[in-house]
Amino acid sequence: MTQTLSSHLSSCNLDEWLFYLENLHFTEIELGLARIGKVAQLLNVDVSFANVITVAGTNGKGTTCAFIENALLSEGNHVAVYSSPHIERFNERLRINKKDVDDHAFVEAFKQIELARGDISLTYYEYTTLAALLVLMAQKPDFIILEVGLGGRLDATNLIDANIAVITAIDLDHQAFLGDTREKIGFEKAGIMRSNTCAVVGDTNCPQSILTHANSINANLLLRNTDFSIESSGNTWSWHTSKHSFSHLNHPHIPQDNVATAIQVLVQCNTVLTSEKINAWIAQTKVPGRTEVFTLENGTNVMLDVGHNPHATRYLAKLIAQRPEKNIHAVVAMLSDKDIKNSLLPLKDVVNNWYVGQLDVPRAEQVQTIAANVPANKQDINCFDNMVDAYKMATLNAQNNDLVIVFGSFFTVSAIRKLLISD
Repeated sequence: MTQTLSSHLSSCNLDEWLFYLENLHFTEIELGLARIGKVAQLLNVDVSFANVITVAGTNGKGTTCAFIENALLSEGNHVAVYSSPHIERFNERLRINKKDVDDHAFVEAFKQIELARGDISLTYYEYTTLAALLVLMAQKPDFIILEVGLGGRLDATNLIDANIAVITAIDLDHQAFLGDTREKIGFEKAGIMRSNTCAVVGDTNCPQSILTHANSINANLLLRNTDFSIESSGNTWSWHTSKHSFSHLNHPHIPQDNVATAIQVLVQCNTVLTSEKINAWIAQTKVPGRTEVFTLENGTNVMLDVGHNPHATRYLAKLIAQRPEKNIHAVVAMLSDKDIKNSLLPLKDVVNNWYVGQLDVPRAEQVQTIAANVPANKQDINCFDNMVDAYKMATLNAQNNDLVIVFGSFFTVSAIRKLLISD
C-alpha cells in the first residue's frame, strides 16, 4: 500500500526527526528482529556488496571497531562504522572513512523508512539502524563494521549476516534483557555467528555456551589463548598464532585485549601485517570517552570513561593504579538499570574523593541511591543535583598532580566532554 509522508515530517530537520523517533514506540528497548525484519524486506535492504564485521561483547566493542577501522583504512579500503550510543552528536553513530554522515543523508533515509513501515512500530534504535543501512547501500563501502547495541542474537544489527563475527568480552550487564549469568549472556552474544563463517572470540575465559553454539552451527571459531595469544615482555608485548608472530608491540591507548582481538580479525581479512604497521595503528587509535585524558591549565589531568558495569570499572581501577597521580577524584553518575554497587566497588582502594552528580535523563539513578553505594566514608562523598557542578567542584579541589576521573555512562561523559572540548 502506498503511503504519503505527512507534510510535517517531510519538512523536518534531523533534530525534529529524532524527537519524533524518541516518541514513536511505546518502550525504549524491545529486542527482536520481527518488526525490523519486515520493514527491511519492504525496503530491500541488502549490503552484500561489502565485507561485514559484526562486533558484540559486554565491553570493548567501540575500541575494537576503531582499531580494525584504522587498520583497514590505512590499507586503502573504504570503511564504514555503525555504533551506538553517541557521546555528543547523533551523526557520530555512522561514519564513513572517518567522517560522520551528514544530516541530509539521515533525513532522507528516515523518509524512506516512514513511507515503508506502514503500521509497523519501530524503536528508536531499530529505526536508526535501518537508516544507517540505507545510507550504506547508497555509499557502498568495502567494509562495514557493525557494533552491536545490546546482546547480539536479537539486536537490530543481527539483521545482517556478518562475514566475520567478533565477541570481545563477556560479563554481567543488561541482565534484565540478556540473563543473569555469563553463560546466558554468552549465548545471546553468540547469536551473531553464522554457519561455516569465521567467529573471533577475545574473552580469555570463554563461556561454554559460546563454544556449544559455535559447534552446533559449524562456525569457524578462533579463540583467544587457543588460536591466538599475547605475551608481555618488559615495555613491549607480542601477538602469536601458529602461523603469525608480531613482537616489540607498543602498549596501546585502548585495552590491550581489544587490540589482540582486532589483530586476529585483520588476519581473517587477509590484511598484510607487520609489527611496524600494528604499532602505527596502536599510536593512532584513541577513542573519545574511553580512558580519554585531557590536561587542564593548572596541570590537573581529567580522564573520561564511559564504563558502566563491574567489568569496565575493574579495568579502570587497574589502569588508575598504574598512573603516577596519587590523589584521585571520581565524578560519577549512572543509570538506574545498572549494577551500581558492584560497579563502584572496584574503585574503593584507588579513589580518594567522590563527587556524585544527577543526570537529566529518564533512566537516571538518583544521587542519593548512588551515594549510598559508594565504597567510601560519608565525609569523602559530595552530592550535586547536576553533573556540571559535581565536575567543577572536583576540579576545584584537585591539585596539579591529581587525577579527576569522570565515568558511569555515556550520558555522564557527554555532559563533561562538552565542557572540555569548548575550553
